[in-house]
Amino acid sequence: MHKDKILLAVSGGIDSMCMADIYVRRCPCELLAVAHCNFNLRGDESNGDEALVREWAGAHGIRCHVRSFDTKGFAAEHGISIEMAARELRYRWFAELCASEGYSEVAVAHNANDNAETLMLNLLRGSGMKGLSGMSSVSDLPYSECLSVRLVRPLLGMTRKQIEGYVLANRVKYRNDSTNFSSEYKRNMLRNEVFPVFERINPSVVRTLNREMGYFAEAGEIVGKWCSDAALTVVKDGRIDVVALKKEHHWKYLLYH
Repeated sequence: MHKDKILLAVSGGIDSMCMADIYVRRCPCELLAVAHCNFNLRGDESNGDEALVREWAGAHGIRCHVRSFDTKGFAAEHGISIEMAARELRYRWFAELCASEGYSEVAVAHNANDNAETLMLNLLRGSGMKGLSGMSSVSDLPYSECLSVRLVRPLLGMTRKQIEGYVLANRVKYRNDSTNFSSEYKRNMLRNEVFPVFERINPSVVRTLNREMGYFAEAGEIVGKWCSDAALTVVKDGRIDVVALKKEHHWKYLLYH
């Protein structure tokens, strides 16, 4: 039984509404609160999402925090993509809410498909062993350095098809984000155009990639431990001893580390 105050990040889409429904069935509503970000990227559609989340929270007697953002303006001001701007705005606000309201846990609705997509994006960008591990089910909330707040992903073991089945069986209301059907963003391009090809090769590709990410995470811990130990003999007085470095069999990876 949860005793901590939990903040649910709810967009109004199928994933987050599924997560919210699961939480209200398992936790006392007085321990829950909802945070909804209106990024003002889809006009009336964004406002409709906000209205659904407010309605759902009110129906369950759950406190609802809503913040409206000028996402495009923030992205232009900082020279970053819309996706990165939305992420930073979202998590900075969550950290502020946790600091002011005492939430010790923030739940987000990333699922197994999201994790598989993240793996492919990391591979395309180049991210080393850490990027091969995908998302963690529990981690520290970004931008909450002075707090002790967990970021949890309770749906990480569920595929999108399982979420769709749950929502249908339990008659959970949700709204579709029309931009999900466009391949303008990199993640949507993977989801709409690349993964259907992967599924023709391996119908269980999402499950397979999530299993492999678990192995990659363990391998990454082993490699990281070896690198940290080896660095003790290679780094001296804050500088890399090149002679000592070249004596290591895997010196190129150690230097990368």
